[in-house]
Amino acid sequence: MKRILFTALVATLTLAGCADRQAASAPVESETPEAYPAGSGEIAYVQVEAVLAQSDLYLNEGTALQQKTEKAQKSWAQKEKNLQYEAAQLQEKYQKGLITTADAQATQKSIEQRVAAYQNSAQKEAQTLEEENYVFTNRAQDLLQRAVQAINGDKRYKLIINASALIDADTTLNITPAVLAEVNRLYAEDRKADKK
Repeated sequence: MKRILFTALVATLTLAGCADRQAASAPVESETPEAYPAGSGEIAYVQVEAVLAQSDLYLNEGTALQQKTEKAQKSWAQKEKNLQYEAAQLQEKYQKGLITTADAQATQKSIEQRVAAYQNSAQKEAQTLEEENYVFTNRAQDLLQRAVQAINGDKRYKLIINASALIDADTTLNITPAVLAEVNRLYAEDRKADKK
């Protein structure tokens, strides 16, 4: 599940990075360009996956969401297994003639009702988790975009790309550490603002 959550997050951010930057809001004025001593020239790249995996947002909230999702999936699998086992036991008892047809039908109806209730509950829980994942992904995307805008506030870079698209590049073009630092700074500011 960690890989699915992370892959979905990376895919969303990669697609968002391809969007027209002209339509984005005005760049956030930030610290002086010297505060971000990474990259050289007019082109830079960011290892988005590394930023996301190492960001305070992911470490604080992403792992908790991942654990919540894994716990729910294990719970669903166990409930399904228990209901399947119960249905198999009923079938076995009926075939051996250990229970009457009326009792088997009543028990089968009870199992079917519990399966329907379980499926309804699991579907609602899955929708909630999906929505939480969507919100988390959007927050990460927003932080990343704001960080890149802050770093490139002076427009020194004409092109900033996701490193996952690179085949080869000089490491002096890597602004990942600066982006990570800015993402973490913005995340801390957002948390502070939310507490007020």
